[in-house]
Amino acid sequence: MSKKSRSKIWFLVHSWLALPIWFFVLIVCFTGMLAVVSQEIVWLANPDVRASAPSDDAPRLSHQQVLDALHKAEPNMAVRTMSQPDGSHFALNVGVTYPDGTSPTLYVNPYTGAIQGKTPDFNFEAFTRALHGWWLVPFINGYSWGWYLVSILGLPMFASLVTGLVVYKKFWKGFFKVPRLAHGRRIFWGDVHRLAGVWSIWFIAVISITGTWFLVQAILADSKITISSEPIVPVITREQVPQTADGSPAPRIDLDQAIRTARANIPDLDISYITLPATAYSHVSLMGRGWYPLMFQSAAVNPYTDKVDSQFLLGDRSGLEFFTESMRPLHTGDFGGLPIKLVWFFFGLILTLMVFSGLLIWTKRTAQATAAALKRSERPARAAKPELEVQP
Repeated sequence: MSKKSRSKIWFLVHSWLALPIWFFVLIVCFTGMLAVVSQEIVWLANPDVRASAPSDDAPRLSHQQVLDALHKAEPNMAVRTMSQPDGSHFALNVGVTYPDGTSPTLYVNPYTGAIQGKTPDFNFEAFTRALHGWWLVPFINGYSWGWYLVSILGLPMFASLVTGLVVYKKFWKGFFKVPRLAHGRRIFWGDVHRLAGVWSIWFIAVISITGTWFLVQAILADSKITISSEPIVPVITREQVPQTADGSPAPRIDLDQAIRTARANIPDLDISYITLPATAYSHVSLMGRGWYPLMFQSAAVNPYTDKVDSQFLLGDRSGLEFFTESMRPLHTGDFGGLPIKLVWFFFGLILTLMVFSGLLIWTKRTAQATAAALKRSERPARAAKPELEVQP
């Protein structure tokens, strides 16, 4: 066998070994596309997740009213957190603790305060996000190797974007090129691959850059390095807790008053997550988005003095924090409600289609090259002449 033939065989082996990588990338893209709308899929499948109004003109309850309804329904239940998912059509997620020590998260109707059900330990939303994000590999000591395996794909994805733009000359002319159906499957899938690529340029850039940040995030976390400047909220000292005549802690302000106090200090605060005081020395912590939808602001309200003892606003962040904290919502599309999620889902579908078409092109080309190599190896055997019989 010639040196050139051996090189071709090794190249074919290399091509077939790359096939599992293509499948891995395809599954990551497909599960990422599903993960974007997984919360909405759960909403469609499970009525408990829906914020169903009893009538068209029914108003939503305030947070304190919801809290009162929960305490009335379950007097021995302690409410720890209350959160509103991104979309008013979702029920409130309320973290509670029962006297037996269990701490489930409940679906609570924001119009009636009724408990509609409990969140399962592992539902479709958690499954798709775990499969996409770290391939269900458990986190034992720091970030799992599944997280590293997925996030490192951001590097070759960004490199493929750059090289694709270099190879595809005048790519801007391909935005409205219709795939050719009459020239065979290979030409058709090649056209689909290029068409999907040019329409997904911005999306591939966003996903590859933010995906690479997840890799950096894991490295920093496992190296015990933090770049956050968020202050630690001090506990309320015993001396600062006002007491009644019998020596017990004085009543706290209600939850609605704490929300009004926080919004008075942070006018554009759209509160979506609340942590109630766990002890007599804890604050009411409120968190939500402001004018910049990719980041959260927070305030810690003293439940006795009705003052904001600590806050962490957009202006308190460094430029680096603005960049790093924007990475996750940009990757998941979880910052503008259902319209943004649908845009991310659509372009995730295009990206999945592009990877699938590339996989088909790669497989067909490699299969054809393998068949041609096998034919070439058979020709010398057919052309070989039989040895001449030696006559006596």
